[in-house]
Amino acid sequence: MERITPPLAGGERETLRAYLDYHRATLAWKCEGLTDEELRRASMPPSSLSLLGLVRHMAEVERHWFRRVLGAEELPHLWSDSHDFQAAYDASGSTRAEAFAAWEAEVAHSRRIEAAAQSLDVTAYVPSWKEEASLRLLMLHLIHEYARHNGHADFLREAIDGATGT
Repeated sequence: MERITPPLAGGERETLRAYLDYHRATLAWKCEGLTDEELRRASMPPSSLSLLGLVRHMAEVERHWFRRVLGAEELPHLWSDSHDFQAAYDASGSTRAEAFAAWEAEVAHSRRIEAAAQSLDVTAYVPSWKEEASLRLLMLHLIHEYARHNGHADFLREAIDGATGT
């Protein structure tokens, strides 16, 4: 996934799309060159957070907001039979191939759904919020989610091999 700098003077949708893709690419970049074992390495106890767990979680997040909420698809969770978003964090039996295939597939679905939406003002009912939310808000929410977890990814990667950078 190529990491492209978002436009400095783009339109609203173009800018939101670019920032979301920038953060998606940042997560992939933080995982580059690591073995499955390194990607599964947990942070310090009691946390079990790992880079691979973050990739799995973000696959679940993409699936939820774009496919379930915006696309109104009735889909099961990828890694839980009980609708537990936290289950994705347990990457102890996961591989790069499995996690990245799921994440990349969900990102592709998300891009397709976003591109097909007539405008940023399109709304969808968010069950957990019990209100309608616009595509604009959903994209901002995903940008926030990635940015927060990319901060975690910075620390996780540094602990594995000392690599730092934004």
